[in-house]
Amino acid sequence: MESSEPARVLVVAHRTAATPQLIEAVAERAKTGPALFTLLVPRIAHGLHRVVDPEDTDEAEAQMVLELALPLLEEAAGAPVEGRVGDPNPSDAIHDVMNAEHYDEIIISTLPARVSRWLHADLPSKLKPLGVPITTVVAKSSRAAGRAAAGGR
Repeated sequence: MESSEPARVLVVAHRTAATPQLIEAVAERAKTGPALFTLLVPRIAHGLHRVVDPEDTDEAEAQMVLELALPLLEEAAGAPVEGRVGDPNPSDAIHDVMNAEHYDEIIISTLPARVSRWLHADLPSKLKPLGVPITTVVAKSSRAAGRAAAGGR
């Protein structure tokens, strides 16, 4: 990759797509050099469908996540951010996008470790064979946010 070409950064998130931690990570990455960002939102299977039919997902929910998060990420990036909805399995969604297009980096935004299915499945480690830098951004838990708002209690 020539230095004059902007880096292509794949941002993967669902429930954390509009969190302050991800917005800050995108802003920080944008400061390090030219970059084009794409937000990938895997569809999520709900309830019993996770077990019985994980392919039965709500694409409308993923589209809503894109609609809410893209303006915030675009402001942080200082440029337009592309949005995509992907496979319900985040690893498959990432591989699908990486096989279709070239990305230089991946930022994964996830829930706190105690509730994150992505961290429990060790998603960042499973993506290492892709050979690109991977940054994991963990959203603050509502408990921690509540303590901070209450003066750190």
